[in-house]
Amino acid sequence: MQAYLNGQYLPKTDAKLSVDDRGFVFGDGVYEVFRAVDGELFEGERHQKRLEDGLKALRITAPREAEAAVLNEIATRLLKENGHDSGHATVYIQITRGAAPRAHVFPPAGTPPTVYVTTNPFKDSAAVREKGAAAITQPDIRWLRCDIKTVQLLPNCLAKQAAAEAGAFEAVLIRENGVVTEGTHSNLFAVLEGEIRTHPANNYILPGITRAVVLELIAELGMTVREEAITEEELGACDELFLTGTTTDVMPIVSLDGRVVGTGQPGPIATKLYEGLVARMGMVGAR
Repeated sequence: MQAYLNGQYLPKTDAKLSVDDRGFVFGDGVYEVFRAVDGELFEGERHQKRLEDGLKALRITAPREAEAAVLNEIATRLLKENGHDSGHATVYIQITRGAAPRAHVFPPAGTPPTVYVTTNPFKDSAAVREKGAAAITQPDIRWLRCDIKTVQLLPNCLAKQAAAEAGAFEAVLIRENGVVTEGTHSNLFAVLEGEIRTHPANNYILPGITRAVVLELIAELGMTVREEAITEEELGACDELFLTGTTTDVMPIVSLDGRVVGTGQPGPIATKLYEGLVARMGMVGAR
């Protein structure tokens, strides 16, 4: 398996980082996960912008690899060399502030960022989607800038582990005030009394790329959506709940904390939106 690290293409097993890298020491970095279809990046421009926005928010000087043309060249080469240029795959890029002696303040100007890129085959959760997924709720204890896709994911990992131990697919996060935000690595939509709802794209959630595509699909299908979060109290009255994400696609939730959601089967809205997402991805693969 080939990877890219700081200007070099090399076997992934040979990719090594300094123990002084600020991503390792402080979680001081951002990452992005692109979906690739037959060697082409799906919604590449949106992913690119989110990566650039994250670098700006953390005040990390963007390396040349963060330029769209350069990143696309790296991704294309890795997808081909790793045999991931046919069908669906993912491209992972992580950029940290670089290696420097440990100090809370930023390192001196000119310290080169660390850039790591790799590809992986896409793991489709088709069997889960067919029947619908189980989820649990967990407290949302993350920081207040969830809109930045940083590598600081410990609260997400703890919640996802709780879901795994409960035999669930995902954990739905709820803030202290009872507002439902999103999943550990996915956005959340609800259908309540026939109305589609989702948390607004502010600092409390990650602005998901698949979320943005699904909002467009909702409009194309003549449906309406209100970007207003549901509350913990409203969860039990939902007709449908579903997740969206680059590696999640559209995933219906049919059980939450052991309670049946809606009919206990994947709902019609989630099903239509998944079909629409697949069709849009197919347009990329057909080029």
